[in-house]
Amino acid sequence: MESLQPVLDGFTVVLEPTNLLYCLLGVVIGMLIGVLPGLGPAATIAILLPLTYGIEPVTAIIMLAGIFYGAQYGGTITSVLLRLPGEASSVVTVFDGYMLAKQGRAGTALGIAAIGSFVGGTVAIVGLTFLAPVVAGFALDFGPPEYAALALLGILLVATISSGDKSKALIAACFGLLLATVGRDAFTNTERFTFGNLNLADGIDFVPVAMGLFGLGEILHNLEERHRAVKAPSRVSNVWPSRADLKQSSGAIGRGSVLGFFLGILPGGGATISSMAAYAMEKKRAKRPERFGRGAIEGVAGPETANNAAATSSFIPLLTLGIPANATMALMFGALLIQGVTPGPQLVEQDPELFWGVVNSMYIGNILLLIMSIPLIGVFVRILRVRAAVLAPITVLITMLGAYTINNSMFDVALVVVFGAVGYLMKKFGFEPGPLVLAFVLGSLLESNVRRSLLVFQGDVTGFLGRPISATLLLLFVAVAVLPLVQSALRRRRDTGTPSGDAPAEPADRTPVKENA
Repeated sequence: MESLQPVLDGFTVVLEPTNLLYCLLGVVIGMLIGVLPGLGPAATIAILLPLTYGIEPVTAIIMLAGIFYGAQYGGTITSVLLRLPGEASSVVTVFDGYMLAKQGRAGTALGIAAIGSFVGGTVAIVGLTFLAPVVAGFALDFGPPEYAALALLGILLVATISSGDKSKALIAACFGLLLATVGRDAFTNTERFTFGNLNLADGIDFVPVAMGLFGLGEILHNLEERHRAVKAPSRVSNVWPSRADLKQSSGAIGRGSVLGFFLGILPGGGATISSMAAYAMEKKRAKRPERFGRGAIEGVAGPETANNAAATSSFIPLLTLGIPANATMALMFGALLIQGVTPGPQLVEQDPELFWGVVNSMYIGNILLLIMSIPLIGVFVRILRVRAAVLAPITVLITMLGAYTINNSMFDVALVVVFGAVGYLMKKFGFEPGPLVLAFVLGSLLESNVRRSLLVFQGDVTGFLGRPISATLLLLFVAVAVLPLVQSALRRRRDTGTPSGDAPAEPADRTPVKENA
């Protein structure tokens, strides 16, 4: 019973009126952001980071977590009603959700999505409750070599597993590592890449980088992209699915919960990849796969369950290892550091109120999502009618004011503008900012632990291979780095061996869908 006491104390923290209010606020903001195509939870969290300075750490993280998993369901509404994914993780929901809406079953699709989201999120929270302390206990054996190997593996996984061009992701990650070296060397106190500017002597602050890349950069890119008018939304009726729909979707919801939970834990996984994997799995298992893309209810249930499960389970590596699994988790990592909280294996023991308060707030948040999702659909549809030309200036003003209030410094505002321009150009030329931010966050962790390890090993790099955990992580790093090269070589060999008379089949035409950060 004593082992469950911290968990029960966590509910006491969540049920405080202030924390309940901020949990509700986070979920509502998340749903709103999910509905607005293009902005996304990462950009929203980046913009709101300065507002968390005056809030208690546990309250701030509860609100930001609510924004993250609340956005997963908000994107479903526009995917079903308008064929316009509000969130990257809702892209595959468009395929069958919109077809169901055209058949007059928009309410059924949204109802199944709400139920699947609740089930997937709840299953992942239960898994988080039991698995996170185990991972944290295991991670207590980590020293500088293990953290160095883990940070290196995390950067590579995000750059190679995440969607988009792999070479561009690696270039972005390398640029992030370079930015992490700006400022005084922690070991020698030598200034690096400061160009004589005293504002850079302590390094580049995380908040202006995040607000520029995800906030201002996203706004500029979305203004360029959103010239077309929003179509009239489909009529919503019969919001609760029938017993037959529930029976048909139950298997997809169960499989999506498990798949999303495990994919969310992996660096580079997250809600987007989980939803795509769940859709592919349901289509492969179906007795009649031709139904998918024409209004299959499993094509909504599986992905929507998986993306919510993954959004929750991605907190496991963040809270227990101090390694963000995706771009949004990197922003959460920055928010924790701003609050003076260092995520990692010591967090469960040293700050159980924060750890279990955040975990248990997700139970409450998922219940709030289920209760509010259907009644608020009409409100969200009206918000879609607000022009981007009205929303964008307001958002930019909030971003700039937030950047200035961090240190009352115009230099921070200038950094936001610079990184906003960088973020816009990255999106325009197909570079995702996620790997850059993750590498920037993990860069200092990687450098400091590599150098500490070399001091322990007296400069002998083979010392990393003498420790079982770091050796295993480095072997995984090599495997992840080499696997794409092996696959490419095998593909070239297969293509070369194809007889000249039998040309290989052309790949199916796929329309690329832009993802949010």
